[in-house]
Amino acid sequence: MKLRDVKPNPLRVQRMLAMLKQAGVADEAVLRVMGLIPREVFVAPSMAVQAYDDLCLPIGEQQTISMPSVVATMTAALSLKGHEKVLEIGTGCGYQTAVLSKLCRRVYTIERHAPLSRVAVSRLHDLGVTNFTPMVGDGTLGWPEQAPFDAILVTAAGPHVPAALVDQMKPGGVMVIPVGPQETQQKLVKVTKDAHGAVQEQILGPVVFVPLIGAQGAMPTRARG
Repeated sequence: MKLRDVKPNPLRVQRMLAMLKQAGVADEAVLRVMGLIPREVFVAPSMAVQAYDDLCLPIGEQQTISMPSVVATMTAALSLKGHEKVLEIGTGCGYQTAVLSKLCRRVYTIERHAPLSRVAVSRLHDLGVTNFTPMVGDGTLGWPEQAPFDAILVTAAGPHVPAALVDQMKPGGVMVIPVGPQETQQKLVKVTKDAHGAVQEQILGPVVFVPLIGAQGAMPTRARG
C-alpha cells in the first residue's frame, strides 16, 4: 500500500481534533488539514497507536515530532491563506511540512540532519505532496536565494530570534519561533514585520523544543569522554 492510500483512524482523529479545539485552536482550515493527514506514517510503527495523542515522539537523530497541539497553534498563528511562500526551519519527519503544504503555495524546508531529510522527502513524495523544496543546511541562516518569505516557521528553540530569518521576512510577513534556553521552558514567539520594516514580537505561550543548532542559534553539544 502506498502512503497516499493510508487513511487516518477516524476515532483517533476525532479525539485529536476535539483536544485541539479544547486547547483553543479555532482555525478551521488547520483543523481540517490535520484531520486529513495520517500522522501515524510519520512515526515508527511501534508508536503508531500514540501518533494522535498530544505527545512529542522521537523520530531519530535526537529529534522529535511536535505535539499536535503545538503544530496546530504554530500553524494557525501564521494565518495562511493559500498564496504564501513559506520557509520551514527543521523538516524533521516531514509532518509539519505536510500540514503547511496544504495551506500555502509552496514550502521551502531546511533540515540539518541529512538522514532525516532523505526519509522525510521520500515520505512526502509517497504521500503525494509536491509543493515543497527541501535543503540540507543551517536553518538559522535561512535560505537567502529564495527570500523573501511571506511566513517562516521554526521548529526548534534558539537563544534568540535569528537576525538572518528576520531579514528574510517580507514586509507584512510573520514568523513563529520558540525562543529560550534548553535548561528551562521556552516561549513561543510570533514575530511580525510591518510594511515599513518595523518588527514586533508577541509571546503566544510556553513550549518545550529541541535546540535550534547553527551559526545564529545554539552551539552543538560536544560529546564528553
